[in-house]
Amino acid sequence: MVAQTDTTGTARRSDGAPPVVGVIYNPRSHRNRGRDLDIAGRPNIHVAEPREREEIRAALAQFAALGVQYLVINGGDGTVRDVLTAGLAVFGLDWPELAVLPKGKTNALNVDLGAPAGWTLAGAVDAWEQGQRIERRPLVVEPAEGGNEEPLVGFILGAGSYATGVRAGQEAHRLGAFNSLAVMVTAGWGVLQALFGSDANPWRRGVQMELRLGSDGNALPHAGAGYEGRRSIMLASTLERFPGGIRLFGALREGLKIVTLDRPGRRMLAMVPLLLAGLKLKDPDSRGLHYSTADMFELVIADEYILDGEAFPPGRYRVSQGPSLRFVVP
Repeated sequence: MVAQTDTTGTARRSDGAPPVVGVIYNPRSHRNRGRDLDIAGRPNIHVAEPREREEIRAALAQFAALGVQYLVINGGDGTVRDVLTAGLAVFGLDWPELAVLPKGKTNALNVDLGAPAGWTLAGAVDAWEQGQRIERRPLVVEPAEGGNEEPLVGFILGAGSYATGVRAGQEAHRLGAFNSLAVMVTAGWGVLQALFGSDANPWRRGVQMELRLGSDGNALPHAGAGYEGRRSIMLASTLERFPGGIRLFGALREGLKIVTLDRPGRRMLAMVPLLLAGLKLKDPDSRGLHYSTADMFELVIADEYILDGEAFPPGRYRVSQGPSLRFVVP
């Protein structure tokens, strides 16, 4: 039961047998209020509905014992983060192929992969044989000083006003805005707050943070505007496309990308919509806007950071790229 990959990135069965499929189904995800388990009774499909994070690893270990070749995650970005975090100890570097059904509120990973918004479990299983494969490496976030804490695995890490934006995005969700619309509503509101707010406004005051890039630990420079050591926003990701078509990392696309913004002047803030649309600045570093790539970096932060929509405590962290994962899309 092996899959062969041709030069176009599609896979086909060499023996015609269906894959052994494991499904992690999150019944609490935004779009899982109905059921999408019509084909769950097939003998090659195994479904787990973990209610707590602690149950996810046990479900994945059972899938590994069953020889699952195809892991379907039915949930949003937070569900993906929890499954990848739990699965790191189970699969290590040797993961089954994956598919993500976009059942959350923003579904940023699925925007990057390009799977249809209404993708179903039946559609994902059908795509295994002839679908395209897209490789992505997630971020791995772990304490820089070691310890017993489990590494976290996800795709979008942010801090500063990004954390404020996530909270505002949750409010946009309550008002009925989801996916790209929620991102655009939040971004627009954030720019207005930063433009017209005082230094006490959380969109403007920034967060004390330090970034050291690469194995050499080169400190990311600060342009000197505002308070030394504080930055307005930091984002890191390995994704290449984002909700709403925004260009978070300028011209950078592949690998681990980082963008940071020192405390900016209002003129720079007024340019944010243009920057997100792809405007290229001459010498952005001198204006406090830094685009970087690295194989890893160290983050020391005095406030919470956000990984795929959830807040985690301040501290000193090492951020690197995780295993190469193959995602199936139609």
